[in-house]
This record gives sequence, structure tokens and C-alpha cells, in this order.
Amino acid sequence: MTPKNTICLWYDGAALEAAKFYAETFPDSAVGRVHYAPADYPSGKEGDVLTVEFTVIGIPCLGLNGGPAFKHNEAFSFQVATGNQAETDRLWNAVVGNGGEESACGWCKDKWGLSWQITPRALIAAIEDPDSAAAKRAFEAMMQMGKIDIAMIEAARHG
Repeated sequence: MTPKNTICLWYDGAALEAAKFYAETFPDSAVGRVHYAPADYPSGKEGDVLTVEFTVIGIPCLGLNGGPAFKHNEAFSFQVATGNQAETDRLWNAVVGNGGEESACGWCKDKWGLSWQITPRALIAAIEDPDSAAAKRAFEAMMQMGKIDIAMIEAARHG
């Protein structure tokens, strides 16, 4: 059954490669059906992979091999809540280490240009701390980071 709402992500011929990477990297992720073009189209030929159904952390997605016309940007990202530093490190390193790039405050991009926020739950708790001074210290510490270091966030939070 087709989900009622699916996120469609545009790729330049790499939808299947990206879907396989996400399925190998993120929990509750899988590659579903692959659809092939029934005829030539502006950025491909009959028989090329046209779309790929996949799930990323339980979210239904459709990868569309639409060609080079549109690029991913930070206006869309997946925010992944992590439970500890090991999970944070594993996911961050997988995205960045597979041709991606680091950014700031827990953000990184995969090699296809899709943005990811690898966000420890401890960071969210720290910046939502009812003690506004503690939240400010944690937020200011986060602003200096690429990959989030939970120990440094907690140290800042507790002064």
C-alpha cells in the first residue's frame, strides 16, 4: 500500500545508491521497490532507474532520478535524535566519511548534498533546560561545534 504522504527527494542518477546507503546506515531504514523508466526522458534512457521507494528511520521516501536541474540544500534536512555519543559518532562519521561534509551545530551533508542533523537527545534537553543560564551555556557550546560532543554540552550546561 502506498503511504498517504511520502517525501520525494531529487537525485542526479544516484537515487538507488543513496537509498542503499541510508538503509545500511540508519536504523528502521530499508530499500523498497525500484522503478525503471518505461521510455527515454530528459535526463535518462528507457530502462534506467527512475524512482526508488525507501524508508529512512521510519519515514517513507521516494528517490527520483530527475537529473542535474535541482540540488539539495539546507532548507530540507533529516534530524536524527541520537541516544549517546557512540551513536552520534557512528552516524556522523558514516555520513561525512562516505563523501559527505561537516557543517556546524550537528549538521552535515551526505555526498548527494542532502543535509542531516545528528542531534543527541542530551543536546535538546540541555538547550531546553528550565534554567535559562544553563540552556544559554549549552547553546553557546553547541554553536562552536561541528559534530556534537555530549560531554562538552553537559559540562557547559552544568557550568
